[in-house]
Amino acid sequence: MKYRLEATRVTADADAEMVVPHSLDVTCKTTTLPATAQSLAVSVLDLVATRAGEAPGSAIARSVELAWQVEQLGYKRYWVAEHHAIQGLACSATPVLIGHIAAATKTIRVGSGGVMLPNHAPLLVAEQFGTLEAIYPGRIDLGLGRAPGGDLQTMRALRRGLAQDGDDFPSLIEELRTYLGPERPGQVVKAVPGQNSNVPITVLGSSGFSAQLAATLGLPFAFAAHLAPDHLHSAARLYRERFRPSHALREPYLFIAVQVIAAETDAAARRLFTTPQQRFLRAIRGESAELLPPADSMESLWHDGERTAVENRLHAAIVGSDATVQAGLERLASDAHADEVIVLTEAYEHSDRIDSYRRVARIAARILAPTGEAYAE
Repeated sequence: MKYRLEATRVTADADAEMVVPHSLDVTCKTTTLPATAQSLAVSVLDLVATRAGEAPGSAIARSVELAWQVEQLGYKRYWVAEHHAIQGLACSATPVLIGHIAAATKTIRVGSGGVMLPNHAPLLVAEQFGTLEAIYPGRIDLGLGRAPGGDLQTMRALRRGLAQDGDDFPSLIEELRTYLGPERPGQVVKAVPGQNSNVPITVLGSSGFSAQLAATLGLPFAFAAHLAPDHLHSAARLYRERFRPSHALREPYLFIAVQVIAAETDAAARRLFTTPQQRFLRAIRGESAELLPPADSMESLWHDGERTAVENRLHAAIVGSDATVQAGLERLASDAHADEVIVLTEAYEHSDRIDSYRRVARIAARILAPTGEAYAE
């Protein structure tokens, strides 16, 4: 696998028009983003969230349009999560969505953020992503996590043993790498397609366990600050301190996934942010995760205990005007030494979501990134 310093962020012709799915019936203008090799790299995490009463196909069509948009804006990757049996999230068949989005785009890398490996046989994952790599060479990423992506009943339905606690995650990764790497002497079972495809692997996690595993294996590490913000700095430090160079990566490469909403003003962004706040509130209550319209105020929607729980979960979110978001991203890049920020933006109106990603792209182009090895260009 080859790595090189990023020469330039993809730029778009300001007069070009971008084709989007016919079901959305829109045509969007792209924006030129002058950026340099030192610009902070940004990517996208998508949970393919649905609105109340909405068919999954509509949410998927929005994801395809968003992928078109961010490709033109210079985002490096478009990663799709894996969640099962959660009303409001249409991202259970992650490889299928990756193929659909890759088919609708041209250059952006598309991948998983991530495949919950204990839910799947490593051979099957290797075959799926080996097939994707064969169709879209040089554009597929494989992010791997160890969480179930659902509750106990869902784990049982996925045929995942209820006694599993993720401790077999390292051995599952090693088995998967066997199927994606060069054929080994005496290897009996091979992934076809998949063998020797060398699809880039990133370890995903929200704890020191995953950070240390990624460091030991010499792989990139993506920390889920949108899920476990309190562990961000300790996990980032552990990953860098214990990193061992490997054939895949000579230097540590740290992704940080974080909620971001950028808007014209701080007040406008905070209002849009009530949509993910309501989603987390409903999750605490055991309700569906569907997107709800923004609220003028959250005060009448939660009690003090719920407010504390939601704010603790989302306190790493970067929400505000361009200036506020720039300050937040600069702080994240400097304090946690992020090599790349994976942006999760959940807005009820698709136009607000696209506007936020457009603003973040402009902001990131002005931020100097850490110097180091570029991963999976």
